[in-house]
Amino acid sequence: MAHEHHHHHPPVAASLNRAFVTGISLNAAFVLAEFAAGFWFNSLGLLSDAGHNLSDVAGLVLAMLAFRLAKTNATDNYTYGYKKSTVLVSLLNAVILLIAVGVIIRESIEKFTAPQPVDGGTIAWVAGIGVLVNGFTAWLFVKDKDRDLNVKGAYLHMAADALVSVGVLVSGIVILHTGWYVIDPIIGLVIALVIVYSTWGLLRDSLRLSLDGVPAGTCVKDVEKLIRSASGVENVHHLHIWAISTTETALTAHILVKDTCRMEAIKSELKHALLHAGITHATLEFELSDTCCHETQC
Repeated sequence: MAHEHHHHHPPVAASLNRAFVTGISLNAAFVLAEFAAGFWFNSLGLLSDAGHNLSDVAGLVLAMLAFRLAKTNATDNYTYGYKKSTVLVSLLNAVILLIAVGVIIRESIEKFTAPQPVDGGTIAWVAGIGVLVNGFTAWLFVKDKDRDLNVKGAYLHMAADALVSVGVLVSGIVILHTGWYVIDPIIGLVIALVIVYSTWGLLRDSLRLSLDGVPAGTCVKDVEKLIRSASGVENVHHLHIWAISTTETALTAHILVKDTCRMEAIKSELKHALLHAGITHATLEFELSDTCCHETQC
């Protein structure tokens, strides 16, 4: 998943807030219905899918919380505010989903040893509702999925859930017409694989950002080339790029110039160019090309 860079304008913020509230409400109601149906009809497919959907509800709640925390003002102790919470939440969501995978795999393996009769018709109906709920929730986030890693994670999870529900729907139809109950734990394992596949990118990118790695989609060599191409710039070193949040990227760099007369003009040109490259916070230190940098990492 690419780390995209855009400003959150008020209409976008309001739209996303409504999307989170709507998605959480719909999925929470569906989870309760699916758990009840899974217990009543003894369906591991429904129970595992409900467990996955429950983790997604928790993920949506956390993502909405991080989305709101990111907008809080900076303080003396948190000079960037709580923007980093968006990264931590996306990492936590990935971990929650992987834990859910472990539970589903364990229960599916146990079910393989003793398949139990389930009501295929009921499974199909409940899963059909799941396709609609998850599909609609994914649609709520589709237009903003490239603005924020958390939003993209929510979209991918909901889209994957819609596909998983399609799988459960198919298993219900198969059981209804063939009585092949072993398809239930098979679907459980398929669900686990889908979750792992859809979660891996989120885990990788979230871990990378939490360790202050260069955000995906940002190339250090390209940024260096961009800076060096500015008029009056001799070279650049001590370059660091990291994520303040899932939507904002910061940069610090030492810029070598021929003279300091055009320093302000060069700074303005560079910050404008870097902003277009997705770097919203740039701190630039200027040095004359014939002076020595005293920082040990230069």
